[in-house]
Amino acid sequence: MTSLFKKFITLCSFAILLFLLGCSDTTLNNPYVQNEDVGKVIYTSFTERPKHLDPAKAYSSNEYAIIAQVYEPLFQYHYLKRPYQLEPLLAKSMPLVSYFDKQGRLLSKEALAVEIAYSEYTISIKNNIKFQPHPSFNTQLHKVLPADWESESIYELPQATRLLTSDDFIYQIKRLADPATQSPIAGLMANYIVGFSEFSNKQSALTKLYPQMRKAQRLQSENIIGVQKIDDQKFTIQIKGKYPQFINWLAMPFFSPMPWEADEFYAHKALEEKNITLDWFPVGTGPYFLFENNPNRRMVLLKNPNFHADYYPSEGSDGAREKGLLTDAGKKLPLTDKVIFSLEKESIPYWNKFIQGYYDSSGISSDSFDQAVSFSASGDVGLTDNMLQRGIGLQTAVTTSSYYLGFNMLDEVIGGYSERAKKLRHAISIVMDYEEYISIFQNGRGVPAQSIIPPGIYGHRDGEKGMNSVVYMWENGLSRRSINEAKELLVQAGYPNGIDQKTSKPLVLYFDTMDSGPDSKARLNWLRKQFNKLNIQLVIRGTDYNRFQEKMRGGHAQMFMWGWNADYPDPENFLFLLYGKNAKSLHGGENAANYQNSEFDTLFEKMSTMENTLERQDIINKMIEISQQDAPWVWGFHPKAFSLHHAWYKNANPNLMANNKTKYINIIPSLRKAYQSKRNQPVFWPLFLAFLVIICLLVPAYLIYRRFERATAL
Repeated sequence: MTSLFKKFITLCSFAILLFLLGCSDTTLNNPYVQNEDVGKVIYTSFTERPKHLDPAKAYSSNEYAIIAQVYEPLFQYHYLKRPYQLEPLLAKSMPLVSYFDKQGRLLSKEALAVEIAYSEYTISIKNNIKFQPHPSFNTQLHKVLPADWESESIYELPQATRLLTSDDFIYQIKRLADPATQSPIAGLMANYIVGFSEFSNKQSALTKLYPQMRKAQRLQSENIIGVQKIDDQKFTIQIKGKYPQFINWLAMPFFSPMPWEADEFYAHKALEEKNITLDWFPVGTGPYFLFENNPNRRMVLLKNPNFHADYYPSEGSDGAREKGLLTDAGKKLPLTDKVIFSLEKESIPYWNKFIQGYYDSSGISSDSFDQAVSFSASGDVGLTDNMLQRGIGLQTAVTTSSYYLGFNMLDEVIGGYSERAKKLRHAISIVMDYEEYISIFQNGRGVPAQSIIPPGIYGHRDGEKGMNSVVYMWENGLSRRSINEAKELLVQAGYPNGIDQKTSKPLVLYFDTMDSGPDSKARLNWLRKQFNKLNIQLVIRGTDYNRFQEKMRGGHAQMFMWGWNADYPDPENFLFLLYGKNAKSLHGGENAANYQNSEFDTLFEKMSTMENTLERQDIINKMIEISQQDAPWVWGFHPKAFSLHHAWYKNANPNLMANNKTKYINIIPSLRKAYQSKRNQPVFWPLFLAFLVIICLLVPAYLIYRRFERATAL
């Protein structure tokens, strides 16, 4: 061999050796920046950029995943107690609620709802709460930014802070009312908060008269009559009539405090030019602050150095201690230093990284369901041996959601309240086999609904007492009525064997949907199959989103599928979906079926203003019975959430109402590191094989070259 060839072989060998020596067990496929896992870090993901990080605008789960860790409302849901229970967060105590009549006279707590003209909530907030460090509190920056500042991060600007006051809550309510904010709950709050609409109208007028007026100045120039400051730690909110559910809204990010300085700071021209807004970098009092916002790669939360005294709960529901959920009782929150959200658009890469130990928790997609979950002969849910060997834990919880097939009660065929129409809907309800649907399309993750109220919400009843007797029987447990019973109901409705006796023509029904694609095709074929059991011809009318919404608003869709997820854990938040005055095509409300029953409506109006008592439960039972008999919905199912977590991810507890769960999570980094080291052992034999292949190719080539060189020389 020539010296040049020898040098080449030596360099290749040396490079491979250096590579092998320089690689630790987990660096080869670690997707994160090295040495950034200092302290306790939570690794999770997001699939798309949150549209809004302004709490007055945000209203989706991917947005709340960020802002609920940065902002804090007045109240929160206890992390460990069930049923869900509100407790003070920034408030010092639960609010004092007083009732007044039209003359402004104080009424007793037992006053009837019809006597109450308005309710007044007196709220005291905790002392010595500070906002996170933020440049907006450096008021000099409101006018002039440093001339040499060119960064996209506002945290390179001089920062400051200040104490939280009642003015910050009042200012946020003004922002909700401001038309320029376009808050999704502005219309609802206008129905309840005294003076909300009037303030909104004044802000519209000011915007037209003084278009150059800055937002903070405009909002502070007027007051909302029903929102009054008492002092720096106390204020009142007046609500029209009696609306007990209002306190649940005070536990949502919409009512988090907002400093006027934030609006003033982000109105700076230099920031607007860089598109840096409150929707980009929020300003709150929460356990974390958003340090990095790169929606094309990752978002990073860091522990708020100014976070107030807040402690892990010392009590919970039955079984909390046995599950290890009270191990950190009394510890100061948050329990971690950093949260890293990485962009993952596809479920399979996320799942692979979770299995490798680079994500701490995971949902279970259809693609990975069989790898993770197994069912026993009795139907019990468990983990596969592979998951158990990895020390991965499983949690399940029925969500506070309902998915249903709705009938348009205004339709001449399927709607109405005659016995003929009811029996047609009953027959369809029986043959809609949602047990099969859950098995096929939900991987068993759901429970068939018996009524409009899901488990976990007050008013829901289990067992025989909660059974929908129109569709089910109780014979050693719950069982669906037979197809023969459904066919008999169809005969009684005037459609024997699917033939309309009046016209002697086959019964044809129409289902409107936005669904498209392979997965949707399978679901629609399943739906046709259910109607075929009764020889009913089902016509699928596919359409786009705008046309579908137009049909729903106009009451032109005969049947449709819809869903609802609870904003707050009160039966009113579900039963209002069947309240006549909320009919979508008649009043623009959320009653998509346009259901109207005067008895139901009267009971709803009484129930909606009551506390959770036995009397309220009796009223709810009657309302459910009425709706089951009228059958404006095929009640469908309540999804069941499955989640996995690694052994180092502590205090995981399903809480479907709380958005600020991150502060309770604890991480044991040593367990994570050991798992990653064990499960990500580098495989070097392909490198050696490649090296040998190169040598095997080069040596013959070299020998041929030398032979050719000698022959040429001769």
